[in-house]
Amino acid sequence: MHHRYDPSARAERDGWQADIGGIDVTCGPGSLSMLGQIAQVLNGHRALLVTDPGLVAAGHAARAQQILEASGLKTLVFDGVEENPTTAHVDAGLVVARELDADLLIGLGGGSAMDCAKGINFLLAGGGRMEDYKGYGLAKGTLLPSIGIPTTAGTGSEAQSFALLARAEDHAKMACGDPQARFRDVILDPELLASLPRSVAAVSALDAISHAVESFVTRRRNPISQMNAREAWRLLHRSYEPFLENRTDAGAAGDMLLGAHLAGAAIEASMLGAAHACANPLTAHYGVTHGIAVALMLPHVVRFNATSAEGAESASAALYGDLARTVGLNGDAPSDTERLARRLSALAAQAGLPATLQGFGVPLDVLDQLADEAAGQWTARFNPRAADAGALRRLYGAAYGSLPAAHEPLSDLTAHS
Repeated sequence: MHHRYDPSARAERDGWQADIGGIDVTCGPGSLSMLGQIAQVLNGHRALLVTDPGLVAAGHAARAQQILEASGLKTLVFDGVEENPTTAHVDAGLVVARELDADLLIGLGGGSAMDCAKGINFLLAGGGRMEDYKGYGLAKGTLLPSIGIPTTAGTGSEAQSFALLARAEDHAKMACGDPQARFRDVILDPELLASLPRSVAAVSALDAISHAVESFVTRRRNPISQMNAREAWRLLHRSYEPFLENRTDAGAAGDMLLGAHLAGAAIEASMLGAAHACANPLTAHYGVTHGIAVALMLPHVVRFNATSAEGAESASAALYGDLARTVGLNGDAPSDTERLARRLSALAAQAGLPATLQGFGVPLDVLDQLADEAAGQWTARFNPRAADAGALRRLYGAAYGSLPAAHEPLSDLTAHS
């Protein structure tokens, strides 16, 4: 394989470099040390490092800055990113990028930092507002080369051409995508995950798991996306529990990072489904962290997709069976689909998450509004089973928990709640 730079300096660290779907990925313990060399290959001279206060406190931002400066790059750190970034965060980072006259952008953090870096890139190149780039292929001008460095095994944003950002005024999610927005290079360094609190590690991992499971069955699935999604699910499933117990386990952390990246690559090729459509309104209105919201909805979506509108077994049931068998799920559940759904619920329970919407304080009388908003989410149309507002309302009802008798039964989904 042709390498754009010499990885021999870290060969003893059990790392590797490969082109994955057009992105040069450098993986292995200590691979952050390659950042300066990668930046030089991208002809960077003035780098903006986009990150968050937690990464500054952990020392990762300072280390990355030192590596860049030792390679001759003037580097500024923008650490104003918060969870679920909005257009206001992008605008603030844009000011710093223009002051620096940046010619290289680096997203260091979870999906929030990487998405914010992509947003800054859109506006640096084309001006205007983030709202102008909602959709796909709307970039103007030439975007800067960029590097993604995930510090959670979660969103897989480093493998995607989309930035998921919220409007500052109402927190409505916008997907802004363009081929130019993809990172040229990605560094997967498991040592960066060592400082994660268990709760953050768990929620991020559940997000990655949901990406693998959802992308495997979407309307846009194809053999390549399914190959990535299946391997992502295998890696994430086998490493989830040891990773939660010990974030310094480089083997488990490396599997989690690669699994999350492959799941992100699967999304790029096949998109997502109803679980993500349902999750976004929960985040926007009730502050339910994205990974938690998706993990709560996913088992119900799996059961929904496994049957047709007429109640017969659907094509998705066989696909879910593939995933169940990939990780050797067994037990007394009546089907592979039910084994998978129960396993997904068990993984969320290991993170200590409430099992119902009631546990997050979501009132019953807002489910219709949530369903209407979920039906308008872009991911809903890729779900393998048609999911209109009525179907999504039933999914919310199944996830809600115990309901007053006047509201039962919502659907056959409640039998599995």
